[in-house]
Amino acid sequence: MKATVKAATPGDLAKQGHLSEVDIFRDLAPAEIEALGKRAPMKTVPAGTVFYTPEERGEVLFILKVGRVRLYRLSPDGKAFTTAIVEAGTIFGEMAILGQGMHDSYAESLTPCVLCLMSREDVKTLLLGDPRIALRITETLGRRLLEAERRLSDFAFKPLSRRLAALLVMLAEREPPRLFRPGRREVRYTHEQLGELAGTYRETVTKVLNELREGGLIELKRGRIVLLDVEALRAWGER
Repeated sequence: MKATVKAATPGDLAKQGHLSEVDIFRDLAPAEIEALGKRAPMKTVPAGTVFYTPEERGEVLFILKVGRVRLYRLSPDGKAFTTAIVEAGTIFGEMAILGQGMHDSYAESLTPCVLCLMSREDVKTLLLGDPRIALRITETLGRRLLEAERRLSDFAFKPLSRRLAALLVMLAEREPPRLFRPGRREVRYTHEQLGELAGTYRETVTKVLNELREGGLIELKRGRIVLLDVEALRAWGER
C-alpha cells in the first residue's frame, strides 16, 4: 500500500516561518525548525488583550514572534507601571529553570501578536537540551538584565528629561532603520506608554517631549516620534 504524505498546511508553514525568525532559534536548520514547530502550540492575540495576569497558575514560556507586548504591574491605587516592553523575536514568561518570572505582572499585547507557548517539559527537552539554543537564551536574558539595571540606574540618578532621552534612544534602536532616511529613527509609542515606562504622567512626558522638539532633537508626528539627532539625544541621556 502506498503511504500517503500529508501536505504542510498554511498554518504549519506560518509557524515554521514564525519560529525561524526568533533569535534563540537562528542557529537551527530548517528541518530542526519544522520539528520544533510541531511541538510548540501557537496563539494569536488581538491588540489590547491582557493574556497573562498574576492569578495565572503554572509555568509557561512565551515566544513572541509577531507584535509587541507590555509587561506591567498595578499599584494599590490602580496605577500601571510598565516594567518592560517585549519586542518580536524574544522570550518571556514564568519559567523558574530559566530564571524567568512575571512577578505579579500583567502581559498585554500592544499590537496584534503571534505567540508560541511552551511548558516546563518543553523547555527542558526542546530548548535547554540543545546547547545552541541554550546559549542564545543566556545571551537574551543577559541583555535583558543589563537593560533592567540601566533603567534602574536612570530612575535613581537622572532627571526626567535625560531619562526620557535615554529611553527614546533605547526604544528607537529596537526599530529597523528607515528605508529612505536611515540616519533617523522612530519610536512608535504613545505619550501615556512612555510615561508608564519612565515612571511619570502623560502630561509630564508631553511637556518634556515638547522641550526636546523645540531643541531640534525630535519631531512629533501622529502616533510616532522621529529622532532627528540620535547622537545628541544619546549624549544628553548619558550625562
